[in-house]
Amino acid sequence: MKQSKNAPYADALSVSLSGLDAHIVHIGTTITETPAYFEITGLSEARQRETRVRVLAALQQLNVDLHQHGVSVRVGPEEVARSGTFDVPMALTILAALGQISTQALKDTVVLGELSFGGAIRPVRGVLPSLRGAIAHGITRAIVARANAREAASAPGIQVLVANNLDELARHLREGAPLESAGEPPPFPIVPPAAAPDLGDLRGMHAARRALEIAAAGGHHLLLMGSPGSGKTMLARRMPGILPPLSFEEATQVTSVYSVAGLLMPEVGLIGARPFRAPHHTVSGAGLVGGGEPVRPGEVSLAHHGVLFLDELLEFRSSVLETLRQPLAEGRVTLARGRTHTTFPAQTLVVAAINPCPCGFAGDYARRCVCSPERLRAYRARLSDPLFDRFDVQMALPPVDVAALQNRSKDEPSCEVQKRVIAARAAQEERARTGATARTNAQLSSRELEQLATPDAAGARVRAETIEGLGLSAAAYSRVLRVARTIADLDGSDGVWAAHIAEAVHAVLLPPRGPAATPPA
Repeated sequence: MKQSKNAPYADALSVSLSGLDAHIVHIGTTITETPAYFEITGLSEARQRETRVRVLAALQQLNVDLHQHGVSVRVGPEEVARSGTFDVPMALTILAALGQISTQALKDTVVLGELSFGGAIRPVRGVLPSLRGAIAHGITRAIVARANAREAASAPGIQVLVANNLDELARHLREGAPLESAGEPPPFPIVPPAAAPDLGDLRGMHAARRALEIAAAGGHHLLLMGSPGSGKTMLARRMPGILPPLSFEEATQVTSVYSVAGLLMPEVGLIGARPFRAPHHTVSGAGLVGGGEPVRPGEVSLAHHGVLFLDELLEFRSSVLETLRQPLAEGRVTLARGRTHTTFPAQTLVVAAINPCPCGFAGDYARRCVCSPERLRAYRARLSDPLFDRFDVQMALPPVDVAALQNRSKDEPSCEVQKRVIAARAAQEERARTGATARTNAQLSSRELEQLATPDAAGARVRAETIEGLGLSAAAYSRVLRVARTIADLDGSDGVWAAHIAEAVHAVLLPPRGPAATPPA
């Protein structure tokens, strides 16, 4: 780097994100009285060019002439500066090295923002996780763009100022001209909008409603199979309404994911409702689990602490579906790009819907199925056994009952079902506080299942008869125990009884997947 021993120097702080993990970035600038040059180290060549152009254009609006100066900027550590936009702190270090603002004014302050050619400070992604990371590193003050103000206010524990443009910010740091505060954190809990679909609007479908409740109570992934029009989508869209409200920490995580993805609206400070994502079956692997450059979260992370609905599951490409195996097993997505690894959270409840056969009418007494056994086998084989076993609750929906549709009486609303779900989740949280490692029954290990879901004598007999009569695999047997534990929690029972085992067996087993599932003649 071209610099003299006594060259003016200034530095500032910013933040780079790897997933939701924040890293403090140091931007240091040296000014020399040499033939003009402007070099940046620590960034890729493409980012160097873009940053240089924006910073020079913005400084020209302040009548700062760098034609008689050599400017050397280092952004580091290089290994953590691979993402992020450092225009504003870079421009401030140049002004400080030129003596136009005090270097002391930048102490213990992180600066986030992108510069326009006219000097306006534009919003950037990931402000909330960036500020949370800054707080963890002991930073006491931050400066952000006005469009990021509501999001920044959701990070308690740090003073946040907002600036419209570089001139306004320079005058604040030079003369103490006042800047607005980002404001107070938004109130919590945030009441979700009342427009969410309600279970009370559905007629009949009692077995399917029960499956939805069990899945919500235990955090179990749910697979719905039924003919077109049997109500699979209507059921899935009502799942968020019966899940417990988001905690503050969960809401912060959800908001952080949406901010990094660039999907957080400026007027939204904190997302208070559980997300519901329903990607089309043509989605790519990167769209589903994340990717790109820079790396962005995919649909499974955008559904973090919410619901990921995969309609027409067997129409998704098999290679795309297989990318879900790690997120569903571990609750996170790890993406490898060269020497770097980026991790996003993915603790989502998956609801998937499939037709019973390619034409959709196998088992439908009103319409004839035209699929051959070979075509049916190939159709079901699109979903691998390891991924199939991730769905603890599996429900075959019967054809629509016309008589039930004509019934004018409303069924139990979502708010009543949600109360039972909250109580069941509270029991699981209590077990997690007193020894269990899993916060939901869906996450219980085999060892914990034996401790927490061992049935009584009558339940053991039902279990033995089921294993022998149906020839259950070890994975299916574990699913039965996990779901039985959830049913017991919904009943407020400490133990798992025969009735819980019997209901769990019906909740976890679809019709056979293969030649035995031959459609009726």
